[in-house]
Amino acid sequence: MINEDKILASPLKILMADDDADDKMLTKEALHESRVLNELYFVDNGVELLEYLRGEGKFSDRVKYPFPSIVLLDLNMPKMDGREALAEIKKDKNLRSVPVVILTTSKAEEDMVKGYDLGAASYITKPVTFEDLVRLMTTVGKYWVEFVELPER
Repeated sequence: MINEDKILASPLKILMADDDADDKMLTKEALHESRVLNELYFVDNGVELLEYLRGEGKFSDRVKYPFPSIVLLDLNMPKMDGREALAEIKKDKNLRSVPVVILTTSKAEEDMVKGYDLGAASYITKPVTFEDLVRLMTTVGKYWVEFVELPER
């Protein structure tokens, strides 16, 4: 049975690491359409992702930049790509427990295998249509809110 109080009291804090402004905007709109209670935060590359997760620099205010429930990670970003960032996250004992969902345009088998080898919780290819993105965000949101037990930070 789903715990309704948990769903209402705990919005899913999603940190999206993606350098594409259109993808960020579409994901934000899709999450809104999905009606999954969430808070969405963005970073543009792997360097910013690690700074955010570690609460460093401009991300030191944990009220403004709370620790995420999950990370949506694009693979192809400037400065530090998603593969490098994922490897750093999983090496860090303070970060390795955060679920990282790879959300990318890459359909390459080698990217999928490497992502899972590095510790990704899931590997999802970005949908082509907005309707499919809404459906995906609804499913992802419901899964992480209704079914998965995440530790409190």
